[in-house]
Amino acid sequence: MPRVKGGTVTHARRKRVLKLAKGYRGAKHRLFKTAKDQVMKSETYAFRDRRANKGNFRKLWIARINAASRMNGLSYSQFMHGLRLANIDMNRKMLADLAVNDADAFKTLTDEAKKALK
Repeated sequence: MPRVKGGTVTHARRKRVLKLAKGYRGAKHRLFKTAKDQVMKSETYAFRDRRANKGNFRKLWIARINAASRMNGLSYSQFMHGLRLANIDMNRKMLADLAVNDADAFKTLTDEAKKALK
């Protein structure tokens, strides 16, 4: 009985890894061994950065809210505290969108926050 060779499976696996490594520089897109290492590393970066991205967006929203609230005479923390006291429950993404696209609506929110702080 002849021995079983995994030629097709091995070839398919290597082809899959090299396809994922397309666009990498130097040997990392040509040689299986280095390509495999780089693909694994790239996948860990992608996993990590999908989570980091959420924090980056939150930072951006906070910066926008802070800038708009300071234009209306409140710091970010005072503004958020005032909203909490006024029972206005809005997430930072929506607040940042209002700050950028609808200054009048944001001004009414800052006025409500100021009233609640007094």
